[in-house]
Amino acid sequence: MASNGMAATFAAVFIALWVAHQVADHWIQTQYQADRKGHPGWSGRIACAAHVTSYTATAAVAVVALAVALDLHLSPWRVVAGLTVSAVTHYIADRRTPLKRLAVLLGADRFYALGVPRPGRDDNPSLGTGAYALDQSFHYAWLFVAALIIA
Repeated sequence: MASNGMAATFAAVFIALWVAHQVADHWIQTQYQADRKGHPGWSGRIACAAHVTSYTATAAVAVVALAVALDLHLSPWRVVAGLTVSAVTHYIADRRTPLKRLAVLLGADRFYALGVPRPGRDDNPSLGTGAYALDQSFHYAWLFVAALIIA
């Protein structure tokens, strides 16, 4: 059974990763990366890798700041392992096609397409799409796993 200290460490690490996720995905990511990370070929892969690099650096800063501020003794290997899980799964989701395939496999393809502009139109420019909601929930699930690994 986990100790209260481990549970508190997990909670603190998860919050740090979640905040870093929000900052990295919405403030740190460049428009170029956001526009191209899902494109096919090397230009999309490179844009996505650049985003995931800055995303992971932001998460690392948050976890280190947390550890220093709260005098948490985190295993460097577990931190690296947790951040690696977060980075790899973030890359997979942000390449778009794997997440769309997962949505179709799970019967969520209609939800995935919710809010997408109609072909040839830009009639719903918003953050409120099903694809965005599934993307974010996928990331949060893996942040949970990363926090468990780190804690």
